[in-house]
Amino acid sequence: MDSNRSLTRNGRQQNLPTRRDVLRAAGAFAGGAAMSQLFPATLAAVSPGNARQSGAAPASALSAARAEFGQVPIKTVTLTDKLTLLTGPGGNVVVLNGADGKLLVDTFTQDAWERTKKAVDGLGAAPVQFVVDTHWHWDHTDNNAHFHDAGAKLIAHENTRKRMMQPHDLEVLNLHIDASPADAWPEHTFRESYQMGFSGEHVALGYIAPAHTDSDIFVHFETSNVLHLGDVFFNGIYCYIDRGTGGSIGGMIAGASKMLAMIDNSTMIVPGHGPLGNKSDLRKFRDMLVTARSRVRKLKTSGKTLQESVAAGPFADLDPVWGKGLLSGDQFVQLVYTTL
Repeated sequence: MDSNRSLTRNGRQQNLPTRRDVLRAAGAFAGGAAMSQLFPATLAAVSPGNARQSGAAPASALSAARAEFGQVPIKTVTLTDKLTLLTGPGGNVVVLNGADGKLLVDTFTQDAWERTKKAVDGLGAAPVQFVVDTHWHWDHTDNNAHFHDAGAKLIAHENTRKRMMQPHDLEVLNLHIDASPADAWPEHTFRESYQMGFSGEHVALGYIAPAHTDSDIFVHFETSNVLHLGDVFFNGIYCYIDRGTGGSIGGMIAGASKMLAMIDNSTMIVPGHGPLGNKSDLRKFRDMLVTARSRVRKLKTSGKTLQESVAAGPFADLDPVWGKGLLSGDQFVQLVYTTL
């Protein structure tokens, strides 16, 4: 049963939301029109077919994606007295704010830098001491350089640093990403795990074997039982899988299963995209992936080509539930087929 909690902030007593309140608020934001803002229609236009029809180059497609994400409003959801969820221009950001300063997980897209800084500064005067990247993708690391230049230390898996030092092309989305500037590269990296005590939290970082990419980690705020899963979890929508940097449908399933075994029913789970979730939401996502893999594998092993598999419409019954984000069912068939 949820209980009422409160904290004192700036000399005023404030009631903290219960876990049920947090889930309801985040879910309401992510539904309806807000979901279309999180995954703008213009981003759908950068799929390979549409890009070819319009003549848009991958580089300009990335600029358009950054601009669109950069216009999405930043919404604030209080998770605990020290943890705040920021949703909006790219992946979800979690801010830990306490006596030692601030720690951020992910940093939004660069076109939203001024509003990101305002939102983070609005949580308190303490400086940002650490930034943790859940993986290398631009919508999660774009503002690394800004925070680093302001004094924050950048922490990530060693493959995140490696990938950010290279140019990449993202299949299906048809996006070209240049290498990140040197001041955006994580300066402290780890291979398997890293733990730290900071601002009243025990923060555990752990590597997830290649899933969405080969650089994925989880960030577990163990004191508060809040888990940030980055893009190993897309809540309620089809996920992107980056085959070019080690991602696969099998890896996504294994990663979700690993996390399900680690958490309990009270864990608040922050996905890379979509609303705040819980263990039940993560299980539904994992089960959808298992179903998708089984159906596409059956088509592929029977000799169906990629085009024939897409034409078969194996996700027709899944699309009304899972096809409301960036990717259509046809695009997700392509991702599953090519990463089997």
